[in-house]
Amino acid sequence: MGRALARGAKPPSLEAGDAAMLAYAVKLTRDPGAITAGDAEALRDAGFGDRAILDICQVVSYYNYVNRLADGLGVELEEGWEDEHCTLTRREFEALREAGSAT
Repeated sequence: MGRALARGAKPPSLEAGDAAMLAYAVKLTRDPGAITAGDAEALRDAGFGDRAILDICQVVSYYNYVNRLADGLGVELEEGWEDEHCTLTRREFEALREAGSAT
């Protein structure tokens, strides 16, 4: 599923909680300034408590931080990582990076 989502495929049918968590993660990643109290409320409506919402926010934020840190420093994958171990192939990643810098 991760590979399909990374390639822009429509998510499969997800349970309400999973769909709400994914929508929150995408919004926090792509447009963090647009997050409002209503986004946390949508997670509550999907059955998440305050602790779970904090955990979701922290995990998403941590991965965003680490990826931006690595990108900002020009960190490359270690030797030995092959495309089958990655969510995206290097070619797909580079194409997405290039498209993102063009906008």
